[in-house]
Amino acid sequence: MKILIIEDEKDMLQNMEDTLLKQNYIVETASDLDSAMSKVGVYDYDCILLDINLPDGSGMEILNFLKENKKTEGVIIVSARNSLDDRIQGLDTGADDYIAKPFHMAELNARVKALLRRKKFDGSVLFNIGNLHIDSEKHTSYTEFGEMELNRKEFDILTYLATNQNRLVSKSALAEHVWGDHIDQADNFEFIYSQIKNLRKKLKDVMAEVEIKAIYGIGYKLILP
Repeated sequence: MKILIIEDEKDMLQNMEDTLLKQNYIVETASDLDSAMSKVGVYDYDCILLDINLPDGSGMEILNFLKENKKTEGVIIVSARNSLDDRIQGLDTGADDYIAKPFHMAELNARVKALLRRKKFDGSVLFNIGNLHIDSEKHTSYTEFGEMELNRKEFDILTYLATNQNRLVSKSALAEHVWGDHIDQADNFEFIYSQIKNLRKKLKDVMAEVEIKAIYGIGYKLILP
């Protein structure tokens, strides 16, 4: 899962990033409105942690941009502002949750997990497609015939394809979502081909009913034949 932290307080930003990296999320950061707008305008995220009070503007502009462009990122407002009006404005504009500073990192982690469950897994820890079960908490996937031994990237690819079931995912979108925004510096997608090949074999080994279908020259989709 890919998360963007928009926060101008350096120590707070570092603490949040360290906490989420330990949970095996892909984490990107922005410390002002301009750089944040550049990221959300180009890339997609599963969750955005948004500080409202930024040095060059209001984080509400991010919410308005997401709403106007019909983007589906889950948003948790992270702000020192703790008034009822701020909460209502943020939630009315499209935020999914609100956490006021100061807060414990354990609470932040719990809020992020809860949001991802709601947005990606219909509120459940488990995501099921046919006889394949994906556990978002334990980062495992299995069928009745056994558990798949997946590395982090393979699990992220499987989860991303699963939450976009039957939808074509381009190679560039898959690479950017799983590897981060620096992927645009890569010359080719050979690393994706390798991961997909391994993932297909592991799905076959546990007799999963789903398959990864390649659309030549474009990307992949996870289907249940």
